[in-house]
Amino acid sequence: MLVVDDEPAPRESLRRILEAWGYSVETAGSPAEALARIEKERPSAVFTDLVALDFLVKPVETPQLEIQLEKLARNREAIDETSRLRAELRERGAFGRLRGGSESIRAVYRQIEQVAPSTLSVLIVGESGTGKEIVAQTLHERSPRRRNEFVALNCAAIPATLLESEIFGHERGAFTGAVQRKLGCFEMAHRGTLFLDEIAEMDELLQAKLLRVLQEQKFRRVGGREVIESDVRVIAATNRDPMKAIGDGKLREDLYYRLNVFTIVLPPLRERTEDIPMLAATFAEDYAHRNQTKVSTIDPGALERLLAHSWPGNVRELKNAIERAALLAAGKPILADHLPDEVRQAAPRPPGGPQAAFPEPVAVGAPLTDGRARAEDAAGSPAVVTVPVGTTMDDVEREMIQSTLAHTVGNKTRAAKILGISLKTMHNKVKKYQL
Repeated sequence: MLVVDDEPAPRESLRRILEAWGYSVETAGSPAEALARIEKERPSAVFTDLVALDFLVKPVETPQLEIQLEKLARNREAIDETSRLRAELRERGAFGRLRGGSESIRAVYRQIEQVAPSTLSVLIVGESGTGKEIVAQTLHERSPRRRNEFVALNCAAIPATLLESEIFGHERGAFTGAVQRKLGCFEMAHRGTLFLDEIAEMDELLQAKLLRVLQEQKFRRVGGREVIESDVRVIAATNRDPMKAIGDGKLREDLYYRLNVFTIVLPPLRERTEDIPMLAATFAEDYAHRNQTKVSTIDPGALERLLAHSWPGNVRELKNAIERAALLAAGKPILADHLPDEVRQAAPRPPGGPQAAFPEPVAVGAPLTDGRARAEDAAGSPAVVTVPVGTTMDDVEREMIQSTLAHTVGNKTRAAKILGISLKTMHNKVKKYQL
């Protein structure tokens, strides 16, 4: 017998019943898997509960066929309209629970749309508070796995001695305190998505075990002998520079390349300040909805302080600041006085908007006394690079990358954008020149 159902619980329930009656049973959770089973096993009967739009009974009556085709056309129009509305919302700065209309965050929206329908592993890179888990949830919600579990685990929040049990589960008696069997994240996320946050904080030995599971799609619980098959899409995240984490021995290179099939880099909030008004308004509305209070608008003076702050805690810090301010405002406009001290004391930006990230031209000219000269901007970072005529292109490239990284205070994402190269290329150049 073959049981086909995209919901694990009824599928397994029917399997157990049929096996108790003496039948040999195979199961499948998707049409593709079912067809493969049919081709291989040639079952005597198929039980299926997969969604279908409708069905026809032979011999097909012509009027009924015409009605069905009209229904299909209407359904197709509804799908197209939904896609159009989603695209319109995306252009206005809304994508699932993500908000922002800046070019950098819209690029993230496009990447999510591209990779979500696939089964590829995804690595999300970004500073703490940029919204890595929300991106992971959005990937899950827009994937074929959305009807199954999304399981999130912060590798930095669990002691190394317990992390293996959290990921793979354990058998009763596997260690002191293991009084009963525990299912791990891989089992809970079967046919769904497992999000491993702060992957670089995982012990190196456990990283090796994780790599093997990703390659073989099989694992054992801690203290167990049973081999368990795993159909899980893994999304990992880190707030570290992956290449530096590899160099520091924090992240295994082979695991990185296994996870790094597709990378999404989240920009820090300070690099997309044009999104702050929309984000702040959204957080104020969410607060009012949850607490059943009047929505607080944001006073221009408060908004000026929000735009001036550097937001080291990124979107999470902004959310906390707005919720605190909304509480104090009690339904009235949020004023600068309602904001946290560090935000309220931020100096307003100079007139004319933010300055260009690298305003000065790159100059190549005659050597100075030390062979190289750099004009510095107000922050002490090089704004002009001068190199001697006859310098090799490799040396010129190395100097440009080093100077740009100094200008961006080590921010490779921003430096790559300034230089017009991809982040991956930036990482490769840093490694090549040992910067």
